[in-house]
Amino acid sequence: MKLTRRVAVVTGAARGIGKAIAERFASAGATVVVVDLRDAQACADGIRATGGNACAVCLDIVDHSSVEREMARVADEYGGIHILVNNAGIIARGTITSLTHEEWRSVIDVNLNGTFNCCRAVVPHMIAQGGGRILNISSIAGKMGDITAAPAYGTSKGAVITLTRSLARQLAADGITVNAIAPHAVETDMSAEWSEEKRQAVIASIPLRRLARPEEIADAALFLVSDRASFITGEVLNINGGALMD
Repeated sequence: MKLTRRVAVVTGAARGIGKAIAERFASAGATVVVVDLRDAQACADGIRATGGNACAVCLDIVDHSSVEREMARVADEYGGIHILVNNAGIIARGTITSLTHEEWRSVIDVNLNGTFNCCRAVVPHMIAQGGGRILNISSIAGKMGDITAAPAYGTSKGAVITLTRSLARQLAADGITVNAIAPHAVETDMSAEWSEEKRQAVIASIPLRRLARPEEIADAALFLVSDRASFITGEVLNINGGALMD
């Protein structure tokens, strides 16, 4: 699966799933725009060091004006935006009674509003060029409710699934496919925060008895933005080791 001559914007790409996706896309031939609030340059430098094409954009996706300005600049500089992966996200721990209003707003702002802002900024460029691919990173929590986080996280990720399907219907006639991936536990900084007891409990709940590797999410992402998935839109792909089979 090749992404030659494609420009791919990946948010939250400085580490974890986003970094794996950025690196995988670059290895497939894409020019990758590494978007993150911090440390974006290190990821872009790493991609270039291995022969790939990448640039870094330090951006707060909650700021819609900045998002629109930067996406317009990227489209102008690179001749379009063919792929958008909305991976940037944050999490809050706790319960409905311990979650603060500020934490609630922050999670919703980044995970949902940030995803909307990026879609809104990129779609006009995709329409102008005759099509594109949007991939949103949701979560198993968006389908079945929060397991290890405060209720803001699952709520935001469930809304991302609905946004995915809504945009898939609206943009199909413009040649834009919109899909999502719903991972479960992945070996990232988020899961590294768990106690060993919690880690083992999560693994025990997964039929395949392990956590996902970021590279496994990246491989699925590559397929969904490639030409091989040209007739797939509005899909939410589970990558959870069998923890949820719906």
